[in-house]
Amino acid sequence: MPKTRMPSRPSPKPRRKQPAYALITETLARRIRTGDVPAGTVLSEPAIANLFGSSRSPVRQAFERLEGLGLVRRFDGRGVIAGRRRAEPKRTAVTHQMLGLADGAAESLRGDGWDALYYELERDIIYRSVFGRFRVNELALARHFHVGRTVARNLLLRAQAAGLLEKGAKAHWYVVALDDDRVRDIFELRRSLEPTLIGSAAGKIPADLLEAMAARLRSAIAARSDVSIAELDQLESDLHIRCLGYGKNREMVEALKRTHCSFVIGKHIQVALAQRPQADPFMDEHLPIIEALCRRDGRGAANAMRRHLDLTQEKLARWFEAFRALNLMSQVPYIV
Repeated sequence: MPKTRMPSRPSPKPRRKQPAYALITETLARRIRTGDVPAGTVLSEPAIANLFGSSRSPVRQAFERLEGLGLVRRFDGRGVIAGRRRAEPKRTAVTHQMLGLADGAAESLRGDGWDALYYELERDIIYRSVFGRFRVNELALARHFHVGRTVARNLLLRAQAAGLLEKGAKAHWYVVALDDDRVRDIFELRRSLEPTLIGSAAGKIPADLLEAMAARLRSAIAARSDVSIAELDQLESDLHIRCLGYGKNREMVEALKRTHCSFVIGKHIQVALAQRPQADPFMDEHLPIIEALCRRDGRGAANAMRRHLDLTQEKLARWFEAFRALNLMSQVPYIV
C-alpha cells in the first residue's frame, strides 16, 4: 500500500450555473460554427431537450437566439435548420457526440464551473486507479463538491463513459484499475481498430471541419506553453472521437469508447510529476494524421495513427513507472 499520499485540496464551490437557454444557445452556436452540426441538420425541440436534460421551453428560447444570430433558420417542418447557407433539410440524428456532451450527461455538466469539478474528479480517479480498484461514494462526492446528488451522479456518469469508473454490486461505483495489463490491452485494441477506422474516414469528413482541426493544432503547436487543459481535451477529441466517428464500422466506434480514458491519463500523471501537460508533443503527432485526411490519403492517415499510438504507449509506460516510484495517492473523502 502506498505510504505517501498527496494532500487533499479543498474543493472550490462552482460558479453559478448558466440559465438552461443560454447554455443550449452557446453549445449549439459553437457546434454549428465548427461544423460538428452540419449545415442543413434539422434541430427539433424534443430531441435537443432530451440531449440537454431540459424542458422544451429553454430550447425554444435558444432557437430564437440562434435565429437572431443567423445560425439557424425556420422552415416548413418542425424545428429549425442549422447553418447560414440555404442547405436542404437533413433529418440526421443529433447525438451527444455532435454536441460534445458525454453520453447521458444532463445540462448541469456543461458550464465551465461544472467542467472544473469534473476535471478534479477525473484527476483523483486516475491517481487512485494506478494503485488498484477503489469504491467511490456518490453522497460523499456530492458533499465534497457542494452539489446535489443529481449533479454528482452526472459527474460519475461522465467518468463512466470515459472508462474510468464502473458499476459493481448493489449499484456501487468503482474506480477501474489502470495497471500495466489494462494499459497494454487498451492500446492493443486501439492499434487494432483506430488505423482501420481513420483510413475508412478519409474522404468522408467535411473539408471545413478538417481545416478547423488543423488550424487548432497549428495554433497549439505555436503556443504550446499556454495551451489549457480544456484545449488539449478538444484536440484529443477532434482526432480520436470526431474523426474516427466518420469511420464506416459503427461497431468499432462503439468498442473504442472504453479506451477513451487513455486520452486523459497522461495530462494528469504529468502534472503529478511536476511537468506541464504541454510537454507531451502529441499535437505534433496529430497534425500529420489530420493533414493526410485533408489530402484524402487514408493509407497515410492510418500509418501516422499507428506511429502516434506506439509513441503514446511508450510515453505512458515511462510516466506510470515514475509516478509509482513516487508512491503517491490522492486523499479525498469520496474514494475509499
